[in-house]
Amino acid sequence: MKFISTRGGESVSGAQAIVKGLSDNGGLFVPEKFPRVSLQEIENMCGQSYPERAATVLCKLLDDYGESELKAACEQAYAKFEGDPAPLVKLDDGVYMLELFHGPTCAFKDMALTLLPYLLRKGCDMCGIKDEILVLTATSGDTGKAALEGFKDVKGVKIAVFYPAEGVSGMQKLQMCTQDGGNVNVVAVKGNFDDCQTAVKEIFSNAEYAKILAKKKVRLSSANSINFGRLAPQIAYYFSAYADLLSSDQITPGEQIDFTVPTGNFGNILAGYYAKLMGLPVRRLHCASNKNNVLCDFFNKGEYDINREFYKTTSPSMDILVSSNLERLLFEISGRDAKLTAARMSALKTEGKYTVTDAEREKLAATFDGGCADDDECVEAMYDVFIDTGYTMDTHTGCAMKVAVDWFEKNKKDETRMVIVSTANPYKFPQDVLYAITGNDAKDSFKCIKRLHAATAMAVPKQLSSLRDKPVRFNTTADAGKLFDEVLKFLG
Repeated sequence: MKFISTRGGESVSGAQAIVKGLSDNGGLFVPEKFPRVSLQEIENMCGQSYPERAATVLCKLLDDYGESELKAACEQAYAKFEGDPAPLVKLDDGVYMLELFHGPTCAFKDMALTLLPYLLRKGCDMCGIKDEILVLTATSGDTGKAALEGFKDVKGVKIAVFYPAEGVSGMQKLQMCTQDGGNVNVVAVKGNFDDCQTAVKEIFSNAEYAKILAKKKVRLSSANSINFGRLAPQIAYYFSAYADLLSSDQITPGEQIDFTVPTGNFGNILAGYYAKLMGLPVRRLHCASNKNNVLCDFFNKGEYDINREFYKTTSPSMDILVSSNLERLLFEISGRDAKLTAARMSALKTEGKYTVTDAEREKLAATFDGGCADDDECVEAMYDVFIDTGYTMDTHTGCAMKVAVDWFEKNKKDETRMVIVSTANPYKFPQDVLYAITGNDAKDSFKCIKRLHAATAMAVPKQLSSLRDKPVRFNTTADAGKLFDEVLKFLG
């Protein structure tokens, strides 16, 4: 399988795409063609463990890695989870929660970032690369901790994470700033996630920076979903959810289902779209945004416009205006027109917006629709579900719940099974979740955890409760334009 850039000009192997992270011209790597997973193969997944299901999908996409080694890597990665890595929980008739927060850092990013270190290190070996790898990661909260945990003390790799100083939850910040490992660094950035992401992309594309790093025998890679190695493992959990519905006789083979996905950088829902392109019977993908509803407007109007107010919300991992992975979707709906995709990305950088054609809007509407929820609507959705079913969800999943409810209210006769993708453990956002279900509030995160446990009886993850006693290792704050200086300090 070869991979090409969304902006043209490159064709590389899977290993090369993962090691590089980003193409030379700033484009994102995508498969030259999407392999198919047959309905029979999907039915076979019913009798497989999650690592086996993941390996089945990954072997189709990353055939240069080898089937036996990918299977072994998946077994090793998902052994770090408690129980089933991606359990499907029935919430109501026809509505299910796909829980993706049972990994080491209690967020869905673990589904890929426990596996990416293997893919990257093995990719370097396959490409004959002996240089040290520096993984640069911009985070809106969850990616940073998951990447730090995945890459800590990995031989030949260092990782630096940049997060918006005032744009993550208290628990997310503690998770990152107390991170152990001798090869990690964490820097707060003055600005929002888009500032962090733009600065990291600048480091990747700057020729002078590349020369400096080359002298130090350092190569850059990324743990963000701009790296296909981060995106590929996420495709697997869509297939797994379908297999669980089949094995529990909730659907029949070939029956289409819907997914509602909370998304900011568009990687999570794009993985669902790729699963559809690979043969998964997906009818619709409902894109759920918070008050930063640039994606919702895009699907409803056909224009992507970031010239708008930026909001800090109670779902901070979705506080994003520049959704990097949307570039991959644009590439597909344009008929894989690399020049047009590059022109649109240039317009976004210079003018802050671009539009798609009427024909492209029709292609989008055949699969996607967008909805959003502000903080109050998110609270109401979380509260209603808790009162009705006793189920507790985090704020990002609350946004998705609101969008799913809106869909059913508009389409009362729709009987298609709906899977809501739940992206984080509620204890990662204890203040906001506690307020949503009880109306009570407290400033101290750990007091909120105690009260939330009393209200819900949900088990408290040890990796979160133990943060109270961990020393803070990282407290540097930098301007977005000075991040390469921080990189050089880290490299020594």
